[in-house]
Amino acid sequence: MAKAQPRQIDLLGNPIEYEVRRSADANEPRIDVDIHGVTVVLPESENARPSRLLKENAAWVVDQQRKYDSYREQVPDRTFEAGECFPLLGQDRELVIESRQKHEVDEDSIRLRKSAVEQSSVKRVLENFYRSRARDYLTDRTDHYAEQMGDEYEKLELRNQRTRWGSCSTGGTISLNWRLIMAPPDVVDYLVVHELAHLTEQHHGREFWELVGEHIPEYKEKAKWLEQNSTNLIFTKSDL
Repeated sequence: MAKAQPRQIDLLGNPIEYEVRRSADANEPRIDVDIHGVTVVLPESENARPSRLLKENAAWVVDQQRKYDSYREQVPDRTFEAGECFPLLGQDRELVIESRQKHEVDEDSIRLRKSAVEQSSVKRVLENFYRSRARDYLTDRTDHYAEQMGDEYEKLELRNQRTRWGSCSTGGTISLNWRLIMAPPDVVDYLVVHELAHLTEQHHGREFWELVGEHIPEYKEKAKWLEQNSTNLIFTKSDL
């Protein structure tokens, strides 16, 4: 899919840059605002005007963007070298590069194989390490909750989505951002349940949140944590 071209609009005296994206998985027009910016998502067959949708929700959009502009200033300036700390399942771990047969993780550190780093780079090896851990962990949690909720999903995809932590297609594909492996386990579980719930309720109405609440009673707290700590889950500034 071609990258959406940015547009601009004035909302309550504030110049707002936004993108428009059409999605086969969207059931109704929506506005996504996060640390990456403002995106208007439209169903493929929808003729809604993005500018009208933004103006109707101007106060909310401006408030959300101001909040994320503040978060953006908190983005960690990570250096990819031994001694730097990186989060894994909500706990900061020191990066260690040493001669060893395979990568390992313990309570306090992530230990990368020195020979792999020498053949590539710390950044690339560490990202591959995260992606591998994410694949195993997220598959396990998705299978666990799918069984608990009585759902069957088609497949799980790992992505590096710029504007979303997860999504669920009408065909049953669950997509999760690999950077979720940096978040605490209870936050990961919330995201997994959130997307699985869309297999039954393809909206964000009362029935949807009641379903999420059956499995994650404190889901509001988890969603708030993710909103407030999203900058900690940015791998590098290039994710922005």
